[in-house]
Amino acid sequence: MRFQTPLVPARLIRRYKRFLADAVLESTGEEVTVHCPNPGAMLGLKGDGTRIWLEPNDDPKKKLKYGWRTAELAGGHFACIDTGLPNKVIKEALLKNQISELSHYNTVKPEVAYGTGSRVDFLLAQNGLPNAYVEVKSVTLRRDGNCAEFPDCVTERGAKHLRELTEIARTGARAVMLYLVSRTDCDQLRMAADLDPKYAKAFDISRDGGVEMLCYASTISNTGMSIGKALSIDPAPQSCPRVV
Repeated sequence: MRFQTPLVPARLIRRYKRFLADAVLESTGEEVTVHCPNPGAMLGLKGDGTRIWLEPNDDPKKKLKYGWRTAELAGGHFACIDTGLPNKVIKEALLKNQISELSHYNTVKPEVAYGTGSRVDFLLAQNGLPNAYVEVKSVTLRRDGNCAEFPDCVTERGAKHLRELTEIARTGARAVMLYLVSRTDCDQLRMAADLDPKYAKAFDISRDGGVEMLCYASTISNTGMSIGKALSIDPAPQSCPRVV
């Protein structure tokens, strides 16, 4: 998935009100207010002075002329902070059969109603196969070593999705929780049980109840984002107070 407009570098001043951030454009020194498409905690990604990359737009209907897309990390790595992009990456990967566990399906339907007032990210169908309900979660937290963690704050909505997927698995359909690690400096995933013990417990219950847990890396650059290799998931609770 390529960005529609070339990204421009800036330095973060502050992120506030969940969906806003102030930054200084590197090219001109101009201070601008930008859209931050991430309501989460964004631990380790919003420090003052962080080098970030913005996507300009010339849409007269939009009040803000820049959208924050990535944060630059140590060692030349990147993290995607836009929570809307991972679903686009996964959709592209599904259509190109790049996810081996789901490569036998020829129909990909996004945003299909299921559960109690929910919509699954993707419903996959293929004659002769059980339907596959796929929920996608973007992972941006890293606190220790090269291990990504989810979630980065309490997420009752995330736990609800796990419960609903467990009910789907009981019907005989495939229920899949797919974690996309939206940063390039991690090689495995674990649950952040200290940040949200209820989610970690729901993860264990869902896994034991037949929900398939998948995790994939991503490749991120100033031009776009795409799916990477499969990563292992270590569900063991960890307590890692240090944020990288």
